[in-house]
Amino acid sequence: MSFDIHVSGHVKSVVDDVLPSLVSELIASGITAEDPTLWGPAAEQEAAQRLGWVDAVSVSRPLVADIAALRADLVAKGLTRIVLAGMGGSSLAPEVIAQTSGVPLVILDSTSPGQVLAALDGDAEAGGLAQTVLVVSSKSGSTVETDSAKRAFEAAFRDLGIDPTERIIVVTDPGSPLDASARQDGYRVFNADPTVGGRYSALTAFGLVPAGLAGVDLDELLDEADATLLEVAIDSPENPALVLAAAIAGGAVSSAPDRRDKLGLISDGTHLVGLPDWIEQLIAESTGKDGTGLLPVVMLPVSPEVENRPADLQIVRLVDEAAQFHLFERHEGEILISGSLGAQFVVWEYATAIAGRLLGIDPFDQPDVESAKAATRGLLEARPEATPAAFVADGVEVRVSDATLAASGTIAGVLDALWARVPADGYVAIQAYVNRLALPELSGLRELVAADSGRPTTFGWGPRFLHSTGQYHKGGPATGVFLQITERTDVDVEIPGRPFTFGELIEAQAAGDASVLATGHGRPVVTLTLTDPQLEVLSLFEAAQ
Repeated sequence: MSFDIHVSGHVKSVVDDVLPSLVSELIASGITAEDPTLWGPAAEQEAAQRLGWVDAVSVSRPLVADIAALRADLVAKGLTRIVLAGMGGSSLAPEVIAQTSGVPLVILDSTSPGQVLAALDGDAEAGGLAQTVLVVSSKSGSTVETDSAKRAFEAAFRDLGIDPTERIIVVTDPGSPLDASARQDGYRVFNADPTVGGRYSALTAFGLVPAGLAGVDLDELLDEADATLLEVAIDSPENPALVLAAAIAGGAVSSAPDRRDKLGLISDGTHLVGLPDWIEQLIAESTGKDGTGLLPVVMLPVSPEVENRPADLQIVRLVDEAAQFHLFERHEGEILISGSLGAQFVVWEYATAIAGRLLGIDPFDQPDVESAKAATRGLLEARPEATPAAFVADGVEVRVSDATLAASGTIAGVLDALWARVPADGYVAIQAYVNRLALPELSGLRELVAADSGRPTTFGWGPRFLHSTGQYHKGGPATGVFLQITERTDVDVEIPGRPFTFGELIEAQAAGDASVLATGHGRPVVTLTLTDPQLEVLSLFEAAQ
């Protein structure tokens, strides 16, 4: 079997209660038949246009030869460094595929000027820009981050006397604005299936083109997925997708006596690198709407939540051999999962769609994603004066959504006031709008905040989380409090043809999202802007505890 799942304790009781109805209502075979009525009348129109992922393996097979031929041509020309400019579903899946396969793929899913420069400059070992190919990946063809990266690379290639059409490859939906302009300009274009939503696109051109050009064995990945398709299509209690859906969502419905609507995603010794980040986007964006949803929390095996076990948190542990892990009593009540990467993609996509049915929502739309984008556009056009800081301390500017959060005048006091706003069933979301290549240690802040606040805590690099968990933040339960980390730096990069720079863009994205959360949804927001490049950020927070 290419996918294995084990449940025990309370979660087994939930599965035993929910699974029979999923089997008797023929949900698995209904999804395989692409029945758009499964999620109710309100979702039928959207679902009718978003079930193409069910056929992704067969539809994508013909792409493999074309991708392999293009890679061979590029390698023959000495072009061995692949950079992917994409956001959300356009970058998370290929990142996991490449990392798990052990092949280098540079991901540019940020508007941080420092990250943009790193992608443009490369390094001596990889050959830099002279040996670089850029894959521009955007389903809509109008994603501002991806368009900005494309403009920057086009200018950089021209500065080296290189024709950008020889170095840039486009992946987009047929008929998108990017599809039309790229073909007109002479770029090589791969079209994806327009009936597949971005977060369900791992096994389409969006996942396969950048990963294949980087050197991943795509046939092996598709074979892994193919081996699981029959299992998930059968209306049987052994169907792993039905079991997983019941396990993650059965205890999250509003009528559940011991409601667990948060999923702690732990990678514990598995060979799959970065899979929790892909699952996080799939679940958060698919279910976080209409005031409900499942909140994925990517954690370490030794995270505070593992020790404290909040009552509303369900732990999902990704391991190499679930059949062995389930024998240990310490994992009682956890969901234990193992399997190949292709199988994981298929089962999680099915399970997430089924979870949407259990929660009574449309798992294929994202009604709140656009709000932060609109706020960003408004800030870039109006160019308002920056909101003044409530106070400055220890090389940090502190801004708050309301004055009571800053009453103490200290960073420790502000954080304590923010944690005090977390409801008993709430969560903390950390949003880091910084150069993650320069500050990778900042992700360790999640563990400190989880311990200090006593509640499940998520961590997202901005602005990429806006294309994933950003939907849950605005459309899910109104129980979150938000801590933004931004930076002030002298490094900036022009965006050719635009009246704003990358630095101005990421600043507007952070401010726009904070405004939507605070003003539009009444959520508490604290923004800490790092002004000292030598500041030891984690030490600052440790001192504030």
